[in-house]
Amino acid sequence: MNPPQELKGKKGLRRLWNALGYSCDGIKAAWQNEAAFRQEILLAALALPLALYFGQSGGERALLIGSVMLILMVEILNSAIEAIVDKASPEKHELAKRAKDMGSAAVLLSLVNAAAVWVCVLWR
Repeated sequence: MNPPQELKGKKGLRRLWNALGYSCDGIKAAWQNEAAFRQEILLAALALPLALYFGQSGGERALLIGSVMLILMVEILNSAIEAIVDKASPEKHELAKRAKDMGSAAVLLSLVNAAAVWVCVLWR
């Protein structure tokens, strides 16, 4: 798999700096184009301080924070799948629907996972 044209020939810190920029562009695109991502960012803004407060050990805090961060990661991947499916197949197609539905299911599972983690950690 070839790296993007902008990264070819770049090494070390320059390559990492460029990659960080592309990652920031991805987060910005998700924020601008995906209402669900904006809602989940707001959820994270509430949940992350609560995770630090309620987690009684480093492990508990890591579980609480990790479960919330997983939601954001899966949402971005789902949005990427939707974007590429829309680009590749703008007309309705069963495989396009399947891909989008499976991405949506992954987001749902990440939300269920987060709820389960929070219940397990906080219900003592």
